[in-house]
Amino acid sequence: MRSTNTLTLIIMTILVVGTQSTSAIAASSRDACLLLTQAQVSAELGVQVQAGEHIVETATTLCGWAPPGGPKINGPKVVLDLKTTQAFDIGKTPIKGVTKTPVSGVGDGAYYITAGGLGTSLSVRKGDVAFNIAVHGNFSIDQIEAKEKALALQVLSKL
Repeated sequence: MRSTNTLTLIIMTILVVGTQSTSAIAASSRDACLLLTQAQVSAELGVQVQAGEHIVETATTLCGWAPPGGPKINGPKVVLDLKTTQAFDIGKTPIKGVTKTPVSGVGDGAYYITAGGLGTSLSVRKGDVAFNIAVHGNFSIDQIEAKEKALALQVLSKL
């Protein structure tokens, strides 16, 4: 059941990215893979990862890091998705079954998004740039949130 939920989360992420990528590309020419290093991601996940790769080759606003051999359903990985501030604001809209928790000390605004059984991600805005960061793997929710926050602060240092 857990691997089905993880697969569903990955599919949902791809679908959401597909609807937001054009706007994000228009809003920012940044390459998400340049905002975190292999060493930073490896340190947070506690495993060696490969250099970041664009999940969709033509979408430079979406990058993923995973151990050698590529991402596994329940394996450790990180996904960074640059998006518009409008998408960040829309993401705050309440949705049944989805918890959105404000986070202080991260950018100009941030919130965790937790969907029962589908995982947690952190959405952050700084000025006119926004992004989502998601840590996956066999970690507790508290560990995932701490890792996402630490990586988000690394991203913010480059913006």
